[in-house]
Amino acid sequence: MRKILRRILHWWWRLLALGAFSVTLALGLNAWFIGKTADRIQLPEEGCTTMPVAILFGTSQYLRSGHPNPHYYGRINLAARLYQENQAAHLLVSGDNRTRYYNEPGRMQQDLLDRGIPKTAMTLDHAGFSTFDTLKRAKEVYDIDQAILITQDYHLPRAMFIAESLGMEVQGCIAKGPKWTAMKSILTREVAARLRTLGDLYIWKREPRFLDDPKPLQD
Repeated sequence: MRKILRRILHWWWRLLALGAFSVTLALGLNAWFIGKTADRIQLPEEGCTTMPVAILFGTSQYLRSGHPNPHYYGRINLAARLYQENQAAHLLVSGDNRTRYYNEPGRMQQDLLDRGIPKTAMTLDHAGFSTFDTLKRAKEVYDIDQAILITQDYHLPRAMFIAESLGMEVQGCIAKGPKWTAMKSILTREVAARLRTLGDLYIWKREPRFLDDPKPLQD
């Protein structure tokens, strides 16, 4: 019995040590993501750096509860503001268009039109199924080398890390979002997503679900 107890304790301590190591590694990598990008993330009230293009990351217009999604409206309002203040001459509106009934880019375009943004100032990317897909396609399909990234502050470090790893020069402009008290599950998922990003970029060399022929924006 004592031998069995010793073995159980031995493996328990190993699992505990592994768990502590994993948490420390995750926190360290997340701090590294934030540290590498913090000086290029800006608040619109303080003035975001002018770039030729702003990349608008898609999200659903409504939450599962049926209420308006604050992430969506924060990004839409900021995109309109950057264009109207001449901080971005063109918007790449990228999102998920998985079915004919779910079309993030189309919905965002309509709301931007309602805010006075001309259709000619927007390019829709219907295959922006993830942050990685959006940025890889921005670089490889639309030939974007410099851009403002429009999303919330918790999302920007990962988006900027991916963009810069792909050879893009980017600035992050913080869109308004929900209160931090409503963000616990989102922040937990974001920590995991940052870890997966390292694998996407450096281990399994992920590619977008669709990578079309090049069609540069200037054409």
